[in-house]
Amino acid sequence: MRTFKIIGMLLSYPKQPLIDNMAEIEQVLKSEALLPTRAMKKLLKFTEYVKQSDLYELQEEYVELFDRGHAHCLHMFEHIHGEGRDRGQAMVNLIESYAERGFYMAEGELPDYLPLFLEYLSCCPAEEAIDLIGDPINVVATIGVKLKKRDSLYYILFEAMQSLAKAKADSDVIAAATAAELETQSLEELDVEWAEAEAFDNSTECGSSQVLAYPEQNSAQLSQPSGGANQ
Repeated sequence: MRTFKIIGMLLSYPKQPLIDNMAEIEQVLKSEALLPTRAMKKLLKFTEYVKQSDLYELQEEYVELFDRGHAHCLHMFEHIHGEGRDRGQAMVNLIESYAERGFYMAEGELPDYLPLFLEYLSCCPAEEAIDLIGDPINVVATIGVKLKKRDSLYYILFEAMQSLAKAKADSDVIAAATAAELETQSLEELDVEWAEAEAFDNSTECGSSQVLAYPEQNSAQLSQPSGGANQ
């Protein structure tokens, strides 16, 4: 089930080790053949885009999409619970689910970070992983629609996740995301957001312009059985 982990790696801040291992990544995707044919072709189009792009331009694009603002936030519960009280309990429940499979996070990580959740799914039996990826399917679909409207090829990763799930996104949710105006932030708004992030010392939240080194610690582990973020 390394396909789940690979999608998470591709959805993380791009670094050279990820690009260096792209041929192996593509081979694993093809050998597992977990994705439907159309989704596979599109995902290989994305990996080719990553290989052919300038690393610094990829990193700039990533920060613009995922670290500035909340429209494409990769913390799932932010879209579901916002800053509500239920978010804390949801975090605790997810951490407990991880621990039941011996999957433990690195210090500073939040459990609802989508690439981390995808790595967890790679530790689960296939049917269970396919069921679990359906839990945040409305969030996944919404972000994918928004990215596609921005002409970002990152939407392909979100469509790939949807293709793996049995559950289908709510049509009303997709329609609302399609109809919504593109979210933009002024430099002044970004300054305020960064200042708030520093004040609360929460570097893993969206909008903090703080990137994670997730792929650097995982890109060389594709040939190893998945066993948690701490391996």
